[in-house]
Amino acid sequence: MKKYILLIAVLAFLWSCKSNKTLSSAELTSNSKLITSYANTINEADIKKHVFTLASDEFEGRRTGEKGQKMAAEYLANEYKSYGLKGNHLTGDYFQNVPLEALKNKSEHPSENVIGFIEGIEKPEEIVVISSHYDHEGIKNGEIYNGADDNASGTSAVIEIAQAFSEAKKAGYGPKRSLLFINFTGEEKGLLGSAYYVSNSTYPLENITAALNIDMIGRIGKDKPGDTNYLYIIGADRLSSELHLINEDANQKYSKLDLDYTYNAIDDKNRFYYRSDHYNFAKHNIPIIFYFNGVHEDYHKPTDTPDKINIELLTRRARLIFYTAWELANRENRIIVDKADK
Repeated sequence: MKKYILLIAVLAFLWSCKSNKTLSSAELTSNSKLITSYANTINEADIKKHVFTLASDEFEGRRTGEKGQKMAAEYLANEYKSYGLKGNHLTGDYFQNVPLEALKNKSEHPSENVIGFIEGIEKPEEIVVISSHYDHEGIKNGEIYNGADDNASGTSAVIEIAQAFSEAKKAGYGPKRSLLFINFTGEEKGLLGSAYYVSNSTYPLENITAALNIDMIGRIGKDKPGDTNYLYIIGADRLSSELHLINEDANQKYSKLDLDYTYNAIDDKNRFYYRSDHYNFAKHNIPIIFYFNGVHEDYHKPTDTPDKINIELLTRRARLIFYTAWELANRENRIIVDKADK
């Protein structure tokens, strides 16, 4: 009798594994209940913990190459490690060292990009990048520039999205394509960490199907007073018409945010398209989306503190990015590049 019970248990286990791991791309991208269950692992409590840690006085504003930035790098690496993500396959740890010469005399010390990796189960050579910069202004004239929105907010979203995909993979719903999570240093110095990455990529750039960059998504911008249901989308249609539609469809199906394309205009005087780390990927013909809440009265000031972050709104914005990333990672075909950058 025990043998029969054991046999039934083994068969049930094998069937469970089979039913999870052999889901088609269509099944993985249409199962709303499944997708939402992992999106909901991105929760306010965890987002708040990350924001308040990264933007704490202890981290001293995370100035490139300084003590606080390196503390933040360790924090991020420990999070990825705890989720079971792989690190930099070239070194075996979670860092890509950025040497002084790459920082162009804008730091007294070398720095680090932080890397977490989830290998795809069917098309591991194709990679979706999800990124943020985690550096900020440091200490100026004795005041700590905490950088809660810029960019503890985006970095917290990247961490939570990584955890959500990790939980899905552990349950047997691993992504078809690989996912590369990168937290860049040196953004505030001129996009230097991402420039170094694309020049010294740990994976071939031609294998990167899309790059989703998150920079400032925790506040309400000065042009949106009182609006708690919007997000600026920049660059989604510059190189790929499909990427734009995928993000739009994910929002309409799940998040229902008001997506604002004001800053995506070719003649936008703010030139935000060129001002965050995604641009170093776009220069290599890699389709990108820049998620952004716009500037506010505390932008690049010591008053950009964690208590001013709208945690609920940040969480909803992060979930939209997860939904878009899920589609990119699991759809049958990689997205097309059918437009010329402008």
